[in-house]
Amino acid sequence: MAVNARDLARELEELIAAIDRRVRRIDRAGEADIAREAAVLRAKAVARLAELARLPDFAAVNAVGPT
Repeated sequence: MAVNARDLARELEELIAAIDRRVRRIDRAGEADIAREAAVLRAKAVARLAELARLPDFAAVNAVGPT
């Protein structure tokens, strides 16, 4: 199933927002690992979003605004 750049960007933005909303639970076993993995996932999502923004087709579509 092919995903277009605009949909992928929206999904990445939702993922980043969800990670940002996550409340750390210091009392939970493995929390340090969970927080570290979430930070890595967030960084990858931000990097991918930046890659998408550099695509000519993506930039042109987003310059027009929402459909």
